[in-house]
Amino acid sequence: MGEFTHFNTKGESHMVDVSAKEITHRQAVARGQIFMEVETLEKIYDSQIAKGNVLEVARLAGIMAAKQTQHLIPLCHPLPISSVMISFTKGEASVIIEATVRVSGQTGVEMEAMTAVSIAALTIYDMCKAIDRSMVISNVCLMKKEGGKSGLFEREDDPCLQK
Repeated sequence: MGEFTHFNTKGESHMVDVSAKEITHRQAVARGQIFMEVETLEKIYDSQIAKGNVLEVARLAGIMAAKQTQHLIPLCHPLPISSVMISFTKGEASVIIEATVRVSGQTGVEMEAMTAVSIAALTIYDMCKAIDRSMVISNVCLMKKEGGKSGLFEREDDPCLQK
């Protein structure tokens, strides 16, 4: 386990200085899930939600959120993100959301990927809440990260296998 680096020797918050770090290709994949009534899920996939195409609006919201992570998470570095891809998988009573974020930079994009998943899930909730307020957002986690000093991380389990 790494050390906490957002505090100096006096215990004061500070943004980590990454200026000496090498610029490398970095990628993070995050996943999450939103559980709902089966009827709600079917309406999403049959384009029967009055507010519009739920998954496309959620995809756009997730992409926008990844690009705004620096404004949402204290001390998060602004990054020149190269790519944000968001995909949706239909479960039995859920939508599984996956975000892949890429950058060539001095720090990783894990927070951007998890923010994208979270905001996509919240957007699905917002667009469907009129017919299903019982939805539950769950299992948001880092699945994989590549690049940088710490190298490769791959989660062995998949919390979203519960479909």
